[in-house]
Amino acid sequence: MVSLLFVAAVLGFLGVGLGAFGAHGLRAKITPESLAVYQTGVQYHLIHTVAIVLAALLTDRLAATNWVLLAGWFFFAGIIVFSGSLYILAISGQRRWGAVTPIGGLLFLAGWALLAISALSGI
Repeated sequence: MVSLLFVAAVLGFLGVGLGAFGAHGLRAKITPESLAVYQTGVQYHLIHTVAIVLAALLTDRLAATNWVLLAGWFFFAGIIVFSGSLYILAISGQRRWGAVTPIGGLLFLAGWALLAISALSGI
């Protein structure tokens, strides 16, 4: 099985690359509103990549419960759905992708809830 820490490293790499692409490659090609949407995707992507690192370290180093591991995978899914839909929306201009974004937000919320459950259960 792929390590959660490996997934976080790849997502961090991609987040920085996508951020740079937005700042330098898209600025002149999309509207300021679309660029703001794209930047929101990058922001949530990178924040939740750090959350995945936390979940990976807790799981690997502290013999944490499956709740922490599951939280990390929910953060991963949230990045794919939330940030991914914003990237596509910003670049394509297809507004229907905005309907997908809240699903990613729910995945992020579920990840944070699972982390909270883990903390209450003593990890």
